[in-house]
Amino acid sequence: MKKLRLSSSILSLLLLIGFQQIAVAEDTQKVLLFITDGSPDLEFMMKKEVGVMKDTLEKAGFKVDIATVSGESITIGSVNLNTVLRLDNVDSDDYSGFILPCMAADERDVPEMVAIVKKAVEAGKPVAAQFGGVEYLAKAGVLKGKKYSLGQEVDLNISPEFKDGIYSGTGVVQDGNIITSGVCPYWAREKGLKDGTPELTQTLIEAIKAKQ
Repeated sequence: MKKLRLSSSILSLLLLIGFQQIAVAEDTQKVLLFITDGSPDLEFMMKKEVGVMKDTLEKAGFKVDIATVSGESITIGSVNLNTVLRLDNVDSDDYSGFILPCMAADERDVPEMVAIVKKAVEAGKPVAAQFGGVEYLAKAGVLKGKKYSLGQEVDLNISPEFKDGIYSGTGVVQDGNIITSGVCPYWAREKGLKDGTPELTQTLIEAIKAKQ
């Protein structure tokens, strides 16, 4: 009988631990990271930008989902992303924050991502974007009256979607739930500037936690 009681106690403890683990998993906040495969130096940007963003977010306790237009896995050099979501299958309600690296820039006419950005900002969720990725924010109309960062000042004749925003240099800029950086790893390497990836990602983390 003692052995039976002991076994029952152990079973109860294991069930409790299991339920706690499920609860923790359900409570884990998620961040959506949108990328394309059109970077001029794909492996470098995957390691120095996307990889840094993903690792930093995961170390802070977030689950990171990566989405592309096609949803196909990405393999380049030593970088291998097997779990990739197709963008049109993404439900923005599932995410606490969003991050668009400069690598998001090469498919600039992606209405699904523009719609996700707009909905996220309307819902009061933090959205971070770096250099080329900032264009999605402009196209979503969320930079109106907002300070933003970019690698260089915009020619409004070429990119009129930026006309209602306030250009504020190349460093990391936060204006409410909009967080931008003007210097990605590629631009930093080309121009000898400070890469904004770590600071941008950390600022997004702090913005999400401030919502808790």
